Amino acid sequence: MLRRPVSFKILFSFLSLFVGLSAVSASSSTEGDHGSEEFNPKDMILHHIADAHEWHFWDVKDEEGNLHPVSMPLPVILYHNGNLDIFMSSEFHHGTTPVTKGNNTYVMNHGKIYIADENGELIPDGHGHYLNAKPLDLSITKNVASMWLSIILLILIMGTVARTYKKNGLVPRGFAGVIEPIVLFVRDEIARPNISGDKYKRFLPFLLTVFFFIWINNLLGLIPILAPNLTGNISVTLVLALFTLIITNVSGNKGYWGHILAPPVPIPMWVIMIPVELIGIFTKPFALMVRLFANITAGHILILSLVSLIFIFKSVYMSALSIPFMVFMNVLELLVAALQAYIFTLLSALFIGMATEEAHH
Repeated sequence: MLRRPVSFKILFSFLSLFVGLSAVSASSSTEGDHGSEEFNPKDMILHHIADAHEWHFWDVKDEEGNLHPVSMPLPVILYHNGNLDIFMSSEFHHGTTPVTKGNNTYVMNHGKIYIADENGELIPDGHGHYLNAKPLDLSITKNVASMWLSIILLILIMGTVARTYKKNGLVPRGFAGVIEPIVLFVRDEIARPNISGDKYKRFLPFLLTVFFFIWINNLLGLIPILAPNLTGNISVTLVLALFTLIITNVSGNKGYWGHILAPPVPIPMWVIMIPVELIGIFTKPFALMVRLFANITAGHILILSLVSLIFIFKSVYMSALSIPFMVFMNVLELLVAALQAYIFTLLSALFIGMATEEAHH
């Protein structure tokens, strides 16, 4: 019973190494001169954790030794000057070819899309940026596609559990027996202790959704070849934190708002305490946003940094050091994936409980 999980973790870690090596080979390929540029770990890591208009899997080498990326193109949706242009990201040929649609010529540079000038080129400002206008980008990027994938998985998982309960008369069997303890854990260890009385029932659907959404996306980020970084995108964690902010303050009772707008301190101290309490409304969800973003992103960066050691020192013997650390980090990230979902849900329940708790006189 013990050998199977251990072998699975080892296999998982070596597959993750394969993904890291693929990412490294992708970073070393340049336009028109593949593999000749000095390896830059910073560019490789930033390329991996950033969003993209295509889903990159690996690179293949042709007979001449040049690397060619294997990726899945995603829909590009751009709006500029009243024109809505929709096409596949493959038309950019990985950023090497401008795309002309009507009166607009689009150029992709480092994952960003610009409006090209009359010569079809970008105008640098001398500081690493470009003066070209940018269209409104509504594209289905890798993070968006990953989010849709996680939503589909959530629907399939919960739909399967619901059908099992309906068929067996609320008796958990099969896959439902795996999900039920997790649902009960969120209810009994997160919602009930932090939200007083029966009020937790109002917020339990939100807490369950947040927990499973974060957990599934954290696990997807550890799957070799796919490896999206959705929960490591600060825009995603910002929206999740905004949901907690809105639900907390909309559900706040008189005691909650009375404590903020009329703190139980001498009236002259209100000048200090009221601004502090108002700032506290936003600092709590801000901490939620940064904590999830930083922990997930740090895990990706650390694993890729360990892979980079092999290429920085240009020695295969460095793998004897980096691979064992990668095995350890991948196993640790499995724990972090669940832990971060738990912490975000726990703190959300705590903030909601503080806002809905009846005042004690």
